[in-house]
Amino acid sequence: MGDDTPAEPLQENDLAAVERLKDAFNKLKGELSKVIVGQQAVLEELLIAIFARGHCLLIGVPGLAKTLMIHTLADALNLTYNRIQFTPDLMPSDITGTEVIQEDKATGVRQFKFLRGPVFANIVLADEINRTPPKTQAALLEAMQERQVTVGGERHRLPDPFFVLATQNPIEQEGTYPLPEAQLDRFMVNVLVDYPDEEEELDIVRLTTSLQKPSVTKVLSGADILELQEIVRKVPVADHVARYAVRLARMTRREKGEVPDFIRDYVSWGAGPRASQYLVLAAKARAVLFGRYYVSTEDVRAVAGPVLRHRIVTNFNAEAEGLRPDDIVQRLVKAVTVDEHESESGKLPKIFKSANAG
Repeated sequence: MGDDTPAEPLQENDLAAVERLKDAFNKLKGELSKVIVGQQAVLEELLIAIFARGHCLLIGVPGLAKTLMIHTLADALNLTYNRIQFTPDLMPSDITGTEVIQEDKATGVRQFKFLRGPVFANIVLADEINRTPPKTQAALLEAMQERQVTVGGERHRLPDPFFVLATQNPIEQEGTYPLPEAQLDRFMVNVLVDYPDEEEELDIVRLTTSLQKPSVTKVLSGADILELQEIVRKVPVADHVARYAVRLARMTRREKGEVPDFIRDYVSWGAGPRASQYLVLAAKARAVLFGRYYVSTEDVRAVAGPVLRHRIVTNFNAEAEGLRPDDIVQRLVKAVTVDEHESESGKLPKIFKSANAG
């Protein structure tokens, strides 16, 4: 079996659902393009995270419409949306909510009542997430991983679907608190938002300096998104594609097994097992969004940058030579090859068989 041949066909109703997901993807891009000029790669990576049920960190200088992009996405998805502006004086209760004492005027009985914070929304924009101290940053950890918050010893479930879409300014570092590796690892993808080209910037000026106010049509509901997320999980992954994703992640760990020399020279800490999981999930979502019923190694390569760049910690040697994690990922993609014997087997490993059963 070749690299681009399906490992296991989906059921007829699943195939129809894949077409539906592809159509929804194209409609969403169309609606977002009414407000956001260019940034097609950013929009694709953002939607891959949404349909793969992951959280997203967007990094870019001010003025690149990161906040507007997320707000417009929430409008197009017909989801509840809250924005939290992270500042040095923000407290954990400002995110999760707090308990207050309320008195029943009829009986005079006082009791605690939980007032929900802004984290109780389908899409939560954590704006400039690195501007608040670690104690407040950590308030999002439970929400991102367990999709719940615990206040006063009681657990409160968050709405489903639930996404944290965070922004970060890479140039202004005064008064910031870098996210710890454990929290960075909770983000499925790290999306770099770059400057627009000249023609795109001209279109931005025309769009934003006139009376024109484009309206965004709602494309999907929360129930639709949950259904489409299940479809992404059902997509089969051939053994050689899954193994390729695992190798990419494992090759970033300088202390484990045989790794390329540039990893030993420039990397101090590599990606954990969550990277392997997210590589496969993001590759599944990318394949389906482009209308394919199977995953190829090209899908894994395409998502390697967003999934791995924030999970690789470079050392002093890399900084001295001006090498970024993206440069390491690009070298890694070229260095890790697909075993031709494995690509001909076309068999699903047991873990993926059980995950796709039924």
